Amino acid sequence: MFTSVSARSANAYQRVSIDAGIAQADPHQLIQMLFDGLLNNVGAARGALARGDIKAKCHHISIAVRILEEGLKGGLNLADGGELAANLQNVYDYCALRLTLANARSDDDILQEVSRVIAPIADGWKQIAGTRPAGTRLM
Repeated sequence: MFTSVSARSANAYQRVSIDAGIAQADPHQLIQMLFDGLLNNVGAARGALARGDIKAKCHHISIAVRILEEGLKGGLNLADGGELAANLQNVYDYCALRLTLANARSDDDILQEVSRVIAPIADGWKQIAGTRPAGTRLM
């Protein structure tokens, strides 16, 4: 029911650290943070599912879906991004649907599938850091 002072302090520190990181990040780093958050929340949902903590599982899946819908998908430039942006939108839609199904069925296999789909995209995004010419827009 109550959390310890040290746990509350740690949570507050983490929120401040994240807020500071967001404020200082360039657009590429923000997308990387979204990928990291997505994969971390899918992993946390898997852990909660293994522990039988349904409330935490639902919470982490909900955050993962919001990252997909509002962060990654919302950040796509469909007008200028061409086929790549359209394909990413389809992947994000698919993953959001699969996460919703994983939540309803408490299905770890689907959570693993989403991680397997997103991880290569996140890794590719990480590898292009610093290779984009100055002044070019993200997808």
